Amino acid sequence: MKKILVTGALGQIGSELVEKLRNIYGTSNVIGTDIREKDGVAETGPFEVVDVTNEEDLFSVAKKHNVDTIMHLAALLSAKAEAFPKVAWYLNMGGLINALEVARELDLQFFTPSSIGAFGPSTPKDNTPQDALQRPTTMYGVNKVAGELLCDYYYNRFGVDTRGVRYPGLISYVAPPGGGTTDYAVEIYYEAIKSKKYTSYINEGTYMDMMYMPDALDAIIQLMEADPGKLKHRNAFNISAISAAPEDFANAIQKQIPEFNMSYHVDPVRQKIADSWPNSIDSSAAMAEWGFKTEYDLDKMTKDMLTKIKEKEIK
Repeated sequence: MKKILVTGALGQIGSELVEKLRNIYGTSNVIGTDIREKDGVAETGPFEVVDVTNEEDLFSVAKKHNVDTIMHLAALLSAKAEAFPKVAWYLNMGGLINALEVARELDLQFFTPSSIGAFGPSTPKDNTPQDALQRPTTMYGVNKVAGELLCDYYYNRFGVDTRGVRYPGLISYVAPPGGGTTDYAVEIYYEAIKSKKYTSYINEGTYMDMMYMPDALDAIIQLMEADPGKLKHRNAFNISAISAAPEDFANAIQKQIPEFNMSYHVDPVRQKIADSWPNSIDSSAAMAEWGFKTEYDLDKMTKDMLTKIKEKEIK
């Protein structure tokens, strides 16, 4: 990677990824794009307003900046996709095939994330293997499975250097939650600082995989810099750092804030989505093929999250 275009650059992942990439590869070599323009990455380096459902605009910007890599992050997340399934298909699939076409036409390296949402209730729940039955019951999950297959197709049919990971729930203190089922694992930290209590919309005992954003960003760079000859799977590698239920987050927070309390008011829509996902996934293929590893466990992440949120509030 020498010059990188990032779609969805103002989103939860994109806003932090662009800054990290600029620190590594140089500010002028990372072009952020999004459908809107606002403070943040739009002001710290090259930025273009681009609608990924418009292939001509996306192609024009990629060619203008002479990029060699696209990191395609623009998407509608799980809970919002259930509320607006047709919009989700139009954005998630239309945007993806447009970005893949641009990568094919300009011979670019390509990354896009999949999700544990690609699995469904018939998938093995514990230690879910890399290659497992995928029959999701959500529009977001359908989009992700179709996206995984589409990326494989563009690699096998056209030789596009496509790569991707299946992200678990991502936790960050920088960007606000963006409509995902695992957003409670971000909200709980803010509420712990603000009011020392939180009402979880996900039920007790509901285990899902999670990852702290620094590890999630490192995974992208590790994969994109990996020797392509060692990638047997290429797209949709299982990766995870933490398998936890809401009470596990509460217990970790109580080690830092003893008076913190949590209650439950379950959201049936998001609970149904969570129940269809794995409790834990097997990341061994990513470890073997490109050296995937993480730094943060639940306690280390919790301590850092609370510290960083306090620092933000002081500012």
